[in-house]
This record gives sequence, C-alpha cells and structure tokens, in this order.
Amino acid sequence: MPGIDIVLPDITYLMENKDRIRGVFLTHGHEDHIGGLPYFLKQIHVPIYGAKLTLGMVELKLQEHQVTLHPKSRAMEPGEVMRAGSFSVEFFRVNHSIPDATGLFIRNPVGTVVHTGDFKFDHTPVDGHVADFHKLAQIGQEGVLLLLADSTNAERPGYTPSERTVGKRLDQIIAGAEGRVMVASFASQIHRVRQVVESAVRYGRRVAVVGRSMENVVGKARELGYLEFPEGTWIPVEEITKLAANQILVLTTGSQGEPMSALTRMSTADHRKVEILPGDTVVISATAIPGNEKYVSRTVDNLYRRGAQVFYGPSAGIHVSGHACQEELKLMINLVRPQFFVPVHGEYRHLVHHAQIARDVGIESSHILIGENGAVFEFTKTTGAIVGQVPSGKVLVDGVGVGDVGNIVLRDRKQLSNDGILIVVVGMDARSGLMVSGPDIVSRGFVYVRESEALLDEARQRVKNSLTSMEGDNISEWSAIKSTVRDTLGRFLWERTRRRPMILPIIMEV
Repeated sequence: MPGIDIVLPDITYLMENKDRIRGVFLTHGHEDHIGGLPYFLKQIHVPIYGAKLTLGMVELKLQEHQVTLHPKSRAMEPGEVMRAGSFSVEFFRVNHSIPDATGLFIRNPVGTVVHTGDFKFDHTPVDGHVADFHKLAQIGQEGVLLLLADSTNAERPGYTPSERTVGKRLDQIIAGAEGRVMVASFASQIHRVRQVVESAVRYGRRVAVVGRSMENVVGKARELGYLEFPEGTWIPVEEITKLAANQILVLTTGSQGEPMSALTRMSTADHRKVEILPGDTVVISATAIPGNEKYVSRTVDNLYRRGAQVFYGPSAGIHVSGHACQEELKLMINLVRPQFFVPVHGEYRHLVHHAQIARDVGIESSHILIGENGAVFEFTKTTGAIVGQVPSGKVLVDGVGVGDVGNIVLRDRKQLSNDGILIVVVGMDARSGLMVSGPDIVSRGFVYVRESEALLDEARQRVKNSLTSMEGDNISEWSAIKSTVRDTLGRFLWERTRRRPMILPIIMEV
C-alpha cells in the first residue's frame, strides 16, 4: 500500500448505531487493539474500559492525536463487573505478551458470552499472574452460550513456551557479552523488557532507552509500577559514552527492521546518539512479521558489516509467541464448555483449524460458526446462525487524510510504482480540431530517456499518426482524443517493452 501510514477498520455500521453504543471494552494494550481508538473516539465519544496498563497505553495514543478520554472511562481489575445497557461485562485474567491481558465474560438476557482476547496459558508468568483457570471453570459450570476464542496459533501443535524461557536465554547472552548490549523488541513487550533489565542489573549494567515508542511505553510502565528497579538503573542515552562498554545495555525499537526505527538507523550509522561499534552484541528479540523479512535481513546484514555480534531468528531462542497453541486452545474450550463456538482473530485458515480443534473436543459441527469481517451472528438460547452482513473493510490513512485514499487511488499508486508514467502533451486547434504541435512525451519511472530515444521517437510517431488519421473526422471532443492516445500508446509500449505505464494525455488548446 504505497504511501499508506495506517489501515483502520470501516466503522460505518457503528456510526449508524452510535446512539446504542454504551462503551468500548479493551482486552489489552497492543497496537492492533487500541491503535484505531483515536479515530473512533473523534466520531463516537464513549467510555473506554480496560486494565490499568491498557488504559495507560490508550492515554499515550490519545495524547498524540490530542483526543481526550470520556470522563466515565476507568481502569478495571480482573473480577470487576461493569454494567453497559442490558449487558454486564466482567474482566478475567489471561496471559499474553503484554501485562494486564484479560478476557471478557459478557452476561446478557440470552446467555453468557466468553471472549478470550489474545491469550495463552503461561504457568510460570514473569509477573506471577497466572490465567484465572478457576474462574473459567466456574463460568463453564454455570453455563456458557457462546465462546469467541483467539485462533492465531491454531495451526501449531503443542503448547506455547513460557516467557521465562526467553528470559533465561537473554540472561545467558547478556552474561557472556564483553562489550555493549543492544536489545531490540516490541515496545509493549514489558515482560521481556523487565527480564532484560533484571539481567542488566545482575551483571552491573546501566540501561538506556532509545526509540520514541520504547521511551513512551517504558516511561508509562515505570510510572504505573510495572518496571521497578534500583535507583541508578536507568540513564539518559547521552551518558552511555561516559561508561565502559561492559556497563551498558541499550533497549531499542526496530525489531521489524522498520526503515526509520532506531536500530535500523544505528545499523547504517545514521542515528544521532548511538553508533554500532565492533564488539557490540545486538539481540533482535522478535519474529519477523510476514512481509517484514527483507527489512529485518537488511538490518542484520548492516549490523554484521559494522562488526556486531547478532542474535536473531527462531533458532536463537529469544522469542516466544503470546498466543495459545492447539493444546491450550483445547483446554480453553474444555474449561468453558460452550454451547456455541466462534473462532476469531486470525486469517481464515486459522479459523478453520480452530473449528476443527473444537470438533475434536466434542463441539457439534452445527454449533460451530465461522464468519468473516462484517458477518452478523444471531443467537437465541438454543440456536445460532449467521444472518446477514454489515459494511466492513479498510479505511486508509495517508498523512492527515482519513479515507480520502481509496482503491482507485491505491491502484494508480501501485501502477506508478510498478511501471512509471508517460505524459503525452499535444497542442490542438480548438476550432478546427487539428493537431498544431507535439506530441511531446515526458517519462518518469518508465525508461531512462537518454538511452531510449529511439523507442520514444517511435512512440511519438505512433501517436502523431493516430491523431492525423482522426483529423478528417473533425473531432472536437478532447476525451476521444485522449482515449485514442492512451490506446495507441498502450498497445505499442506493451508490444515493445511488455510494460504498462500509466499514460496521461494532456491536450493544450491553441
């Protein structure tokens, strides 16, 4: 999506029903769950409910957009219940790759709905807060109409490893590093940040934070008490030059190789405050999101060029998923024992795999419903079905424009980025319809003009011949002339180059 900064969901249906919305309930503070809120709240200003850290992350996000929280918004503890119209919503604790992750018990006159949020079952979590198995079993005993469960890892057998396994491996790397250590991770991975800083303190290293999102999230986590360490642990990045190399650990952004991230700029010696030096140890504690692999590879190559030792990739043992694998998904279904099951959160194939898991543990096929974005599910106390569709899709944000770039503009951008553009300028006599100058051709991103003069000369001649053949028809409609130029030039260029540049005819009246 060339030039697109953010992709938002289409909230047309919510706008049409804004008077019926009582609030937004957040399961956790990851970007894909809270990133659209500033745009949503500008149009539908309702209370926001979530755990303490989740609300803290939302406040950071809203400050960037100069949007304020609804005064009735509040932080919720696991076990707390909030009334919202005919619904009551209770938060329950789960484990995920961010603290304060929760699921939701949604009670209503028809029955109880359980939404797991993003989850896994970690029996040895970093913060000691194990998922609330007892509460899940209790609600299952009471009777659950519908379970909506995270499907992200439905293709993966077994169990997701504990976050503590990553901490042990990171500790080994930090213990063995002779020079400076740079650790790149998702800013919201506060459990991982905590383990890294614990190791830094254990081996006498001071910690500097680099990268705007990392600075913001770590600052908020420290403010809320999620990262409590001895005084002197944290230092400004400007002070790292005053310490010995084996006394420094840098937390940074850039685990996905984003072009403007701190680690990427360090790897190309383009960062104002930190430079990668021979002997540095760099840890990229994340898995490349599909589509980002080439950026991560480029960053790793550049780090090696600068003499760093780099730990990255699945074989390094420095990242685990925050989502449940198949055995944990089975456990969730068996604890809740729902009457109906809807897999959510994943690509369509993940939903299909999760549906099979539900069948394997005894949910009837007729009680498993797979829907896509915009599907309307209708449940009674004894039946469940997909009964319709509401508007859904993507709204593209480009700069300050929200939704002003649509599919047609995006298609034009892709064509321009693939094959470039040819501008054809022709002077026409407005009264006679005769060509009096040109055609002149300007190429951008199609061919290098100095090396393709013969091709462009022949293109000019083809356009000239096609327009000359039209003169006897006394054409006065410029649209017909433009169409002829596009068709003639498009056919010729495809025959000669097998490319389809955008062709933009400009008719100048003389």
